[in-house]
Amino acid sequence: MSDHPAVEHPLSENEAASPDAQPTVVLGLGNAIMGDDGAGLVALEALRALQFSPEVRFVYGGVWGLALLADIETAGSLLLLDAVHAGAQPGAVVVLEGEAIPRFLSMKISPHQVDVRELLALAELRDAMPQRLALVGVQIAQADLSTDLSPEVLAAIPAMRERALDLLSQWGHALASPRSGPG
Repeated sequence: MSDHPAVEHPLSENEAASPDAQPTVVLGLGNAIMGDDGAGLVALEALRALQFSPEVRFVYGGVWGLALLADIETAGSLLLLDAVHAGAQPGAVVVLEGEAIPRFLSMKISPHQVDVRELLALAELRDAMPQRLALVGVQIAQADLSTDLSPEVLAAIPAMRERALDLLSQWGHALASPRSGPG
């Protein structure tokens, strides 16, 4: 018998707990002053205007990188919204789930791949990876200094929103009603 008390890893509960017992986090990523790179943030705002039952937590991740680790580690389900480089036509919506996300991000399709890849790797290393994980992304046309999305990417925001709504519905979140007032 050891003289040291047993220490439980505080994050290991994520592995055993049901994803429904922990919050669903929708994380918008991107840089709002780099044109299409801000598409994940615009898609986040389109979803934030809605109410869900049970509640969904919306996080404006921007380009915060490792500062978002706690948001990822406490999520039972994590939905990433981002601009991607997938070799598709500009405005094409891409949906990836589970293990496909780290594999694809390590192949450098997202302008935020280093931060996202590091965040997911750290969460996995700490046994705190969300049990459900998905990415809804849009192929960018340009990422130049601008606060405007290209016409192709702007036109794809409703499709990103619909793909995200489909995933949230699969995860047990019903659309309750639009929120009143500003987002």
